[in-house]
Amino acid sequence: MSEHSITHTDERENEEIESTDDETLRCPECGGTLTTDTEHGETVCADCGLVVEEDEIDRGPEWRAFDSREKDEKSRVGAPTTEMMHDKGLSTNIGWQDKDAYGRSLSSRQREKMQRLRTWNERFRTRDSKERNLKQALGEIDRMASALGLPENVRETASVIYRRALDEDLLPGRSIEGVATASLYAAARQAGTPRSLDEITAVSRVEKDEIARTYRYVVRELKLEIQPADPESYVPRFASDLGLSDEAEMRARQLLDTAKDQGVHSGKSPVGLAAAAVYAASLLTNEKVTQNEVSEVANISEVTIRNRYHELLDAEEDVATP
Repeated sequence: MSEHSITHTDERENEEIESTDDETLRCPECGGTLTTDTEHGETVCADCGLVVEEDEIDRGPEWRAFDSREKDEKSRVGAPTTEMMHDKGLSTNIGWQDKDAYGRSLSSRQREKMQRLRTWNERFRTRDSKERNLKQALGEIDRMASALGLPENVRETASVIYRRALDEDLLPGRSIEGVATASLYAAARQAGTPRSLDEITAVSRVEKDEIARTYRYVVRELKLEIQPADPESYVPRFASDLGLSDEAEMRARQLLDTAKDQGVHSGKSPVGLAAAAVYAASLLTNEKVTQNEVSEVANISEVTIRNRYHELLDAEEDVATP
């Protein structure tokens, strides 16, 4: 074949490729320009709106970055790291289901083999006593947080506090469970979703006195900045558990604001004040609940609720009286 004929063949192939590319970029209905809608996973015509392709695969990341540094920080392979696991989620787990990749059950011999592999995998994941300590503590934090209905950000913060306590050698002479419980108690207060000491004690494996003592020690040694508990932070949970309306919740907040202005809250338990405010608000809005119901929700005695209830109403009357 001559050089001249080869050149003509190449030109025809290039023309065919160009025409094919042009067709893929043009609307088959009106010849308009096609655009890609990444939000809906569609290729649409910009002129007539015809959807040419749909349910396209989004090959991009699930996050957005606004500069190169942020892009480098967020770029990753696999699941994100987390402080809630002793190895930050970087190790591999062997699934507990005794099934193969096709969903078929394993034979008894294969099941025994997988169980041995799981055992060795767990041993290799904790290389030393410090990691075993951390694994046990983070498991305790997760268990207690689940029982108390605390969100993930509180668990993450509690895990960070415990890691700091471990790194700064605060554990000698104290139990793992005690420091783990104190870390969760501190994290809940930092996040503005506090739980009372009695509620924490109910799900912990250590006594109330030890939790309080360890909490004070951890906060002091780690120099944690924790504001005094605000009675208002307990109101939404108590109102929700009692099935009260938004109006009753707002009224309870008003009662607590008045009490603060009058200085009634000084030296009083924030849980008791919140429970009394919710009880008083339910009566004022004709959504009557009993003292016993409030007592069970707040985990505080009816006597305390009655005492704080009278103090809140007295403060309200003092403001109303010129």
